Amino acid sequence: MKARVGVVGYGVIGQRLTDGVIRQEDMELVGICDVAPTLSLRALVERGTPMDVYCALPDKIHDLEKIGVRVRGTLEDLIDKVDIILDATSAGSGKKNKELYMKHKKKAIFQGGEKGDVAEVFFHGYANYEKGLGKNYLKLTSCNTTGIIRAVDALDRAFGIERVVITIIRRVADPGDTHRGLVDLALIDPVPSHQATDLMEIMPHVQATGLLVHVPTSHGHIISILATPQRKVGVDNVLDVFAAHPRIRVVRIADGFNSNTALFRYARDLGNLRGDMYEIAVFEETVTLAGKDIFFAINVPQEAVVTPETIDGIRASLELQKTREEATSLTNKFLGLKPKGRVA
Repeated sequence: MKARVGVVGYGVIGQRLTDGVIRQEDMELVGICDVAPTLSLRALVERGTPMDVYCALPDKIHDLEKIGVRVRGTLEDLIDKVDIILDATSAGSGKKNKELYMKHKKKAIFQGGEKGDVAEVFFHGYANYEKGLGKNYLKLTSCNTTGIIRAVDALDRAFGIERVVITIIRRVADPGDTHRGLVDLALIDPVPSHQATDLMEIMPHVQATGLLVHVPTSHGHIISILATPQRKVGVDNVLDVFAAHPRIRVVRIADGFNSNTALFRYARDLGNLRGDMYEIAVFEETVTLAGKDIFFAINVPQEAVVTPETIDGIRASLELQKTREEATSLTNKFLGLKPKGRVA
């Protein structure tokens, strides 16, 4: 029997989670839920609304119907029909929604914007899958943390990692956002960044610190990572580890992958819906050694990167697979993720 999944909040992340669930052959998307006639819902209506839509608040149903949405019921109606909810609402709303999930005795997965106390486990599909097994409430890491942990976990499993130092050059807003205003600056946060402390919560055996810089772009984050392995390794060893990972691409600056937007354009040229890319990218020419330490830079596509790990969370919470290897391999298979290898 397929796992029955509902998505609450059909925004930047919710759209991508919806797409990801639809592609899982052992899962069924029961429906999506939102509260207002957003541009995302308007676009969904115009292209044919291929899934059932529910309204979070009964008194807002008419607003959705006015733009052509055929509302199937309320949020509680959706909750009643599913095994698990993916809550992709704005930060703070998930905690309020949790009261309904608990009332109906349904499991839920929350995104990185929610506070840690909303869930039993801070979850990453590769780094701590088994900790999520059977849990009712999981919280995903943020887009940046998801990408960082992917890379660090891959190295840790290969070589053992003792310490990481991170510098994040972070896009300030998603495409289309205006709430941050028009900016012309690079804004620095205090050290350590939450991504470094989040990494240590998921991987407590690794010491981490990090700097975060917000810059006025909207596509992707560029992150440099200095990682201290437990033994001496070579650059080729590192590149081989990254190239073998289904959720990591090794790209070359010399081939034109010289910016965050180059990767976004490449995803569009691949024909990926919305220009989405699930993989992080490692820039090959940045992989080097500083003494014993490994240094490299990655690109994190903020809009879609958390989708695979969220699907892993469904597998863990519902105990569809008992091990990380089984779960991630199925998620990867249905999302079309496989090792790309190193470019000749």
